[in-house]
Amino acid sequence: QVQLVESGGGLVQAGDSLRLSCAASGHTFSRYAMGWFRQAPGTEREFVAAVNWSGRITAYADSVKGRFTISRDNAKNTVYLQLNSLKAEDTAVYYCAASGAIVKSTAGWPYWGQGTQVTVSS
Repeated sequence: QVQLVESGGGLVQAGDSLRLSCAASGHTFSRYAMGWFRQAPGTEREFVAAVNWSGRITAYADSVKGRFTISRDNAKNTVYLQLNSLKAEDTAVYYCAASGAIVKSTAGWPYWGQGTQVTVSS
């Protein structure tokens, strides 16, 4: 079991930046690929970004490529998502997830956090 707790969400203006954090506890953090997903009202949860166990391999959704950056600190059992140049369409609840490998389907991620709200005003 892996327990995940997100933080860092908030209300910002378009063009601003935020950094989300996800603290993990339980089984060895460095064994897992870590991902970020988001869900806006009335939509399905969608893949945003993921990083492999070592931090050397990353993947991004096309909609955030070049604006968001995922990273991890295995010594701190924490994964981060840096959100730059935020747009109103980035407004969503952002979820952290853990898995054995990077996959873009939500079905491939067995462990989830409770989510943190990001609201971008235009």
